[in-house]
Amino acid sequence: MSQLDDRNSTTMTTRLNEGCGPLDLPKRLITVRRAISGHIVFTTSFGIEDQAIAHAIFTEGLEIDVVTFDTARLFAETLEVWADTERRYGRQIRGLSPNRESVESLVGRDGVYGFRRSIEARLACCALRKVEPLGRALAGASAWICGLRADQSPERAQTSYACFDPRHRVVKVNPLFDWTRGRVVAFVHDHGVPYNALHDRGFLSIGCAPCTRAVGRGEPERTGRWWWEQEEKTECGCHAGHPAWRPNPAQ
Repeated sequence: MSQLDDRNSTTMTTRLNEGCGPLDLPKRLITVRRAISGHIVFTTSFGIEDQAIAHAIFTEGLEIDVVTFDTARLFAETLEVWADTERRYGRQIRGLSPNRESVESLVGRDGVYGFRRSIEARLACCALRKVEPLGRALAGASAWICGLRADQSPERAQTSYACFDPRHRVVKVNPLFDWTRGRVVAFVHDHGVPYNALHDRGFLSIGCAPCTRAVGRGEPERTGRWWWEQEEKTECGCHAGHPAWRPNPAQ
């Protein structure tokens, strides 16, 4: 089994955190690849942070599996940047789709936009379209690379470079944890990295089309995600805990 045990993961995350400070993005990813044996997975939603990370992975030729979740509700612009990224770097990005029967059952029960009726309904939709595919993506992995930054939201303020994810039993690495959005944008522009055209139209954080809107001037960047839940934590469950996933929502 490739996952690290608790003792090894604690030692590994401590060592990574102690040494990450002076490293640029490519060197952080190179260090992770050298330090951790086994399968490493990077999950991308094609947001600007993920594009910066993908650029570093691809240009350095790192043996890291790049995966995305094709939720069947992505913006057309997201699909375009997916295709642009594959063309730019000559690498295929693996897309994982939700279980068809489970999604059909959920929509049959709650309706096509039923996720707006309650937090529970929305979490059920996220569970089928994102959380369950994430579990498949990380099966047998030793490390999971993400595009989280500490200043994205109050819920992410404690984000560190490396930590142990107890649910998936992997080392979770956030190579941009201490970057500002401005620094990410500058990196993407300086290196000619493809990015989602929606960013130029006020969409600072981009998820599924029915659940994402542009944000106003001065609004926090994740305000546009699940905006009808403004008083709640704006997370899908991949990073901040989630109720038990039920494969058949009609039961």
